[in-house]
Amino acid sequence: MSRVTVRAGQDLEPGMPARSVHAGPVALPTIEARVFALVADLLGIDVDQLSREVSLVEDLAADSLDLAEIAVAIESALDVTLPQRFLDRVRTCGELIDGAVALARTGREPNAKGVEDEVPVRARVTPAGVPTPWTVERVLLLTPYAVETLTADALGAGVGARLELTVGAEASEETLARLRRQFARLGERGVHLDVRGERSAGHHRPAGAA
Repeated sequence: MSRVTVRAGQDLEPGMPARSVHAGPVALPTIEARVFALVADLLGIDVDQLSREVSLVEDLAADSLDLAEIAVAIESALDVTLPQRFLDRVRTCGELIDGAVALARTGREPNAKGVEDEVPVRARVTPAGVPTPWTVERVLLLTPYAVETLTADALGAGVGARLELTVGAEASEETLARLRRQFARLGERGVHLDVRGERSAGHHRPAGAA
């Protein structure tokens, strides 16, 4: 795979000097376009192949060296420092953009799913059918690996299966929304997703109840 190395200070768009990123607050569309341009250049792909949902590793086959080069290029272009714990967890172009935006605007680490503490959850996978033939239950921290494990469990249960995620009562609505986004693709595969906090779990009507 051919790669183009982007040097610190190199123009990312025709007619746009690199120093413009230091001239004041950087608008989101500008940062998004620059991150897309950097990723495309460093991975040797067309920028039209990128979107916020594209996975750097799974869809673009980026390895650890690629990710390190992308991080260095973003830091040089935007004059920010991406925390290592963010880089260890970032998965998609959108997460990378959100991190760059938060740091460029505030100088603080992004409060995004790539850097939040892992959420402890109780997960239950139930296949379709009455009576239910079996269930899989897990209690775990929702790391990226755990997300993939639960996704595989749910998809393996087949069309009509249900994945229930219950988090602690202290979980915010933002956290619940983030979990729904992380597992949103299950809906496209015919798996029902139910995410709720413990406060509402006791009042939740069981799946299949009349």
